[in-house]
Amino acid sequence: MRYFFAIAFLFCSLTFVHAQYQIGDKVDDFSLKSTDGDYVSMSDYKGAEGYIIIFTCNHCPYAIAYEDRIIELHNEMESKGFPVIAINPNDPEAQPDDSFEKMKERAEEKGFPFKYVLDEGQEVYPKFGAERTPHVFLVDKNRVLQYIGAIDDNYKSEEAVEKQYVRDAIQAIKAGEKPRPNTTKAIGCTIKTS
Repeated sequence: MRYFFAIAFLFCSLTFVHAQYQIGDKVDDFSLKSTDGDYVSMSDYKGAEGYIIIFTCNHCPYAIAYEDRIIELHNEMESKGFPVIAINPNDPEAQPDDSFEKMKERAEEKGFPFKYVLDEGQEVYPKFGAERTPHVFLVDKNRVLQYIGAIDDNYKSEEAVEKQYVRDAIQAIKAGEKPRPNTTKAIGCTIKTS
């Protein structure tokens, strides 16, 4: 009986440590420092219908390939109530090109119209279960997770895209429906830790 309780405790501990959001879960708000010096939370966006949370970074070629598409996505969807919040999850000690100073340089160089924030201490990305850059988590106005995955179905070429996963998911939410699909495979670089 003693072994049963020990195993049960260990299982519960591991489950708690590795818990990450699933579709339908309510996500916690965060407060992360933006390249413009502000701290950004979902609650800052009054009247938002949802949030396009994208884990991305400076150095990854996949993230770079998607930068212009992320800008377009924000410019199109912010007016519909779905702003982009871009979160850099990488440890700058493991990847110096993803330091806060380099983030500021990149945001200015590209003219990011969205908030670009650093997951300092890498406390936010594990809750979401983000694994790659870019990795999208679409959250509705009640902060319920509705979609996880890729922005679209072709990272190599915007012209070759056939399925706009994030746009389609937002359209479904706005119509009072559930996104289909609600998960896709994110293609990108692994998140860097020390």
